[in-house]
Amino acid sequence: MREKAIEAYLRDRVKALGGIAYKFVSPGNAGVPDRLVLLPGGHAFFPELKAPGKKSTPLQAMQQKRIRELGFPVYEIDSKQGVDEFIQVCEGLIVK
Repeated sequence: MREKAIEAYLRDRVKALGGIAYKFVSPGNAGVPDRLVLLPGGHAFFPELKAPGKKSTPLQAMQQKRIRELGFPVYEIDSKQGVDEFIQVCEGLIVK
């Protein structure tokens, strides 16, 4: 499975929850996570999508650490199962 397929699956699953999965690009800040996920109730997450078995580069890991230190959750996801696990976390935060 390709990273793009996992990213599209994440985008669709987040949309089904009523959220938005913006493609996150920050000029001058290489290595930032792929997506900024915003959910109802004011929840924000930074998923880094990878092809199965792939890991973040040292630059990506540094950026993820900086974001976590500011109090935002960062997830590295490399499969549809990983997306499903992330979505379970999200579902637990949304007040219905």
